[in-house]
Amino acid sequence: MATSTAHHGIQSLNLDNKSTSSLVFEPFELPDSNQRRLGPPHPSGTVTPLALRASTHNNEEIDLETVIQAIISLQTQDGIMSKALANHGTLLFRGLPINNAAEFSKFAHAFGYKPHEIIGIVVNRPLLAPNVAPANESAKEVLIYNHNESPQVPHAPEYIFFYCQKAPEKGGETPISSSLELFHRAKEEIPEFIYEIATKGILSRVVYKTEKQYEGGSSLKQAFGTEFKQGDDESTKKAKIEAQIARYGRGLAAHYKNSQNPANSVRKVVATQLYGDGTPIPEKYLAHLAKITDEIRVLHKWQKGDVLVQPWEGEQSDRVVLASLFDGPVPGAYTDNDWAKVVQAFDG
Repeated sequence: MATSTAHHGIQSLNLDNKSTSSLVFEPFELPDSNQRRLGPPHPSGTVTPLALRASTHNNEEIDLETVIQAIISLQTQDGIMSKALANHGTLLFRGLPINNAAEFSKFAHAFGYKPHEIIGIVVNRPLLAPNVAPANESAKEVLIYNHNESPQVPHAPEYIFFYCQKAPEKGGETPISSSLELFHRAKEEIPEFIYEIATKGILSRVVYKTEKQYEGGSSLKQAFGTEFKQGDDESTKKAKIEAQIARYGRGLAAHYKNSQNPANSVRKVVATQLYGDGTPIPEKYLAHLAKITDEIRVLHKWQKGDVLVQPWEGEQSDRVVLASLFDGPVPGAYTDNDWAKVVQAFDG
């Protein structure tokens, strides 16, 4: 039988009576600075992240295989985990028996999502285990503001898993926030800007070079050369690269805030943010987006072994956080303009 927490009224995620497993995922509360109630358009009282701990009726020691089978069973019950993620935006799993990249990979794959195909990446993320790579290869001094994953891809991942292999002694929190709440507030507070975005779109220019541009960066081949074959001439390579490029889609607030951070100036030139017609976006709108983002975010304080499932990423400090990206159903475009089209993941 499911139990619930009194404060948030969230039921435990447990298996049906047909299952032989006694494992359940019990919700628990985090400090106010690490958990908050989401604003509209989310249902009233919805918290993010939804923090979960695995437990058994007999307090038995929990092994990874039992956890994996429990996740698989919950997902076969009408996608219980996926629905919880859709409601809360982020799920935090704490205290699981996950100790390395390989075990994290097994846990992430248990959800049944399709591994994400990364195209146009600007950072070098070496593979550590199946579909697992470092979350961020930048120096810890470099600020990475809230943003929607991933920046240079024709399709963005629907599900992102983060695993804390090493927790910092202090600092290193990851800010998370709801894009739905950000859009809702922006529509109410700066409707003229949302109209301009919907009408004109956004223009971003990214320069790729044959060799990596900075430590931790990617090369042109890593970004768009996944279809290169031995013997391809330059014109063939050029055609294959152009076929991979669709759009550059990192959040505007991320560009604005990153450009204000002095530590970032060593690796890129600060650029004016432009509408799709090439006209500059007034800074007051970018500042307002950043203001809303700061007001609605929560700071996740990492503990070793934490697994965070979410569509957002965060800051960097003295820590080791691994990432695993997956594809799934995506919503339709907001308008009929070419720039707003949603591009599905490639098959194969």
